[in-house]
Amino acid sequence: METAAYIVIVVLVLQYPLLESRIQKIQRRADRIERKLDLILGHLDIQVAEPGLERVVALVREGRKIEAIKVYRQLTDADLKEAKEAVERMDVA
Repeated sequence: METAAYIVIVVLVLQYPLLESRIQKIQRRADRIERKLDLILGHLDIQVAEPGLERVVALVREGRKIEAIKVYRQLTDADLKEAKEAVERMDVA
């Protein structure tokens, strides 16, 4: 029984890099698709308001970008770069 458990663990450990590689590939594709969609929305001048971001918009209007970035990250679980870019897009609008 213990041998079977060890074999399963070894197989899982060996498969981890393959799974991680596939996840990264899928993430890159999703990022490319999102960038393209943002370009299309921008070209069509369509603003998509995400629910709960009124506070972030208010902070941007007050000129409190750093705080707006922090709140955006809390609301969306975005990383720092993504949050900064989103807040900068709000500032332009």
